[in-house]
Amino acid sequence: RNVTGVQTCALPIYAILEIEETSVSKFMETFAAIDKEFGEIFPLLFPTGDAKLELTDPSNALASGVEIMVRLPGKKQQRMNLFSGGEKALTAISLIFALLKTKPTPFCFLDEVDAPLDEANVGRYNHILEILAERFQFVVITHNRRTMEVLDVLYGVTMQEPGVSKVVGVDMRKDRSEEHT
Repeated sequence: RNVTGVQTCALPIYAILEIEETSVSKFMETFAAIDKEFGEIFPLLFPTGDAKLELTDPSNALASGVEIMVRLPGKKQQRMNLFSGGEKALTAISLIFALLKTKPTPFCFLDEVDAPLDEANVGRYNHILEILAERFQFVVITHNRRTMEVLDVLYGVTMQEPGVSKVVGVDMRKDRSEEHT
């Protein structure tokens, strides 16, 4: 009731239904876009493999979970939770990049993303990073030498004397261009 004694009614049911319908529509549109990008990026990391996203309850999209279905090269399609650590990490990386391509941001932080990867998979990760770096700016935190080699600029902290830290930077683009001359 308001102060005049006239009852105010709650949001009409048709407005609630319209909001829910719009929410489902926007969610499904975004879900389809992410699934499409995921399906395109995944084979860059796993040639001849494929991946897709599925709703666990398609009849109730807003309450549904999302299942990541993947077929690695030479294997049958299965849920991501059955993979090795490196396979899970590369699959997650491809999903992160699919999200980034669907909803771009000014820059993307990748903190030790390559840590669980073996040498072969670090190469795949670096390849996709190089491809996407043409379109996105990445801030990569890593201890992996091979990943550092593909980055444009490196920053690190050194302690030349005890208790005195110094930030150093190296422009790898300049160093790479000097190697080719």
